[in-house]
Amino acid sequence: MTLYQNDPFNALDAKTEAQKLAFAPIVFHTARTLRDLGILAALDQAGKQGLNAVDIAAKTNVSEYGVKVLLDMALSAHIVTWNKPNYVLANLGYFLANDGMTRANMDFTADVCYAAMMHLTEAIEEGTPAGLKELGDWTTIYEGLSQLPEKAKESWFNFDHFYSDRSFPVLLERVFEGKPKRLFDIGGNTGKWALQCCNHNPDVEVTIIDLPQQIEMALKNADENGFSERIKGYPTNMLDASNSLPTGADVWWMSQFLDCFSPMEILSILRRVRAAMSDDATVYILELFWDSQRYDAAAYSLNATSLYFTCLANGNSRFYRSDDFLEIVKEAGFVVATRTDDIGLGHTLLELKAG
Repeated sequence: MTLYQNDPFNALDAKTEAQKLAFAPIVFHTARTLRDLGILAALDQAGKQGLNAVDIAAKTNVSEYGVKVLLDMALSAHIVTWNKPNYVLANLGYFLANDGMTRANMDFTADVCYAAMMHLTEAIEEGTPAGLKELGDWTTIYEGLSQLPEKAKESWFNFDHFYSDRSFPVLLERVFEGKPKRLFDIGGNTGKWALQCCNHNPDVEVTIIDLPQQIEMALKNADENGFSERIKGYPTNMLDASNSLPTGADVWWMSQFLDCFSPMEILSILRRVRAAMSDDATVYILELFWDSQRYDAAAYSLNATSLYFTCLANGNSRFYRSDDFLEIVKEAGFVVATRTDDIGLGHTLLELKAG
């Protein structure tokens, strides 16, 4: 957190950075267009020698005008360098072209968030996901995930799974150390975690607790993978405090779920879990805390994604600071048995016991 205690810019640098922000949407679309038209890939293949505009145009079927106007902006953005008469891919351009995290983040921003962010001021003022109307007519995005426009749906799930999937191997070992027989997966989404559990352990039974639309997708995936007898659904709206929860699980699991809610909603959910669970059961929470990241780029990405929650998801949730989140956990009647940071791409696993 010491990184944020000092202003890194003098007056001249600050004015320069302000212009970068002013034109940031244009630079974003420049980078994405260069990637999608194959211009970055052509320069990547050319190596340190680079290519001139005529050769790039021939290789990509983009007009010479298009190549030059895009790459001249890319020079200012340090995506490419200039070795007259050739453009050469810079390190930044390399990661735009080849890095999986960058692709997932960029597609999510473009296909899910971009148009919606025009409504951010409205979302902040009203406390509602004012930008969601750009994608569909729902109260929250979770009600409409299965009905999102195809490109937005693909980018949403690619983004979600990119960050969660890389943690699975470590998490499975931890969760199944005690050989649980029944696992409740709250917010199970498409059933990816449930499938991983059934593949990892031949005896476990998983119940996915989620909205009816999500349960439908998850059970379809379970059936297609041969686990319809071991993966069940319990459709409910976790925001409705009057809805009961099932009982009898050895393990309760919530992965990147509670960041979808406001602090008071998280408290309500955790209190209901505490009331329904047995005293010897274990609750695992997998979350991303922006203040627990090893790298500034990770914290930057999480704080940016929090504004997706503000403007699109539900208007009142975010990626939390860990201390704020742990206060809610304590208030709900839990104690933290173990905390493990830096799992996968910056996840934290909390193992909770009844307090």
